Amino acid sequence: MSIHFIPFLEISNLDLYRILQLRQAVFIIEQNCIYADIDNLDLNAYHLLVKQDDQILAYARFFPLGVLYNDFASIGRVLVHQDHRKEKYGHELMKCIIEKSESLFGKNPIKISAQTYLQHFYEQYGFKKISAEYLEDNIPHILMVRV
Repeated sequence: MSIHFIPFLEISNLDLYRILQLRQAVFIIEQNCIYADIDNLDLNAYHLLVKQDDQILAYARFFPLGVLYNDFASIGRVLVHQDHRKEKYGHELMKCIIEKSESLFGKNPIKISAQTYLQHFYEQYGFKKISAEYLEDNIPHILMVRV
């Protein structure tokens, strides 16, 4: 297994294709949610890929302080390949993205828009709920912050 934390312009064409393919499979097809995944935000993000051989097992994108929010860094598009969800790659992904972002950018508060059913998962990494539930693309979400 290898872990890569890279800015958009350093992603290989093949990895970018696989990232978009995986995000489509999880967020659009599996969750039956039509939305604009390619949102121009990828251009300003760092992308964390957990890979085995050439397959992406887990993925998330990270925004440094001031990119999405003035006072917060942010993490989004957190996913684990459907065939590997019982292998705890989501936990590995969260540990790595927090560690890598802190080593590069310092310890900054992080704000996320989390799917409500994942509240307990994110709480394990120090995130606290700060909003009432709301719908984002017809899926229940909450805002969470890690300070």
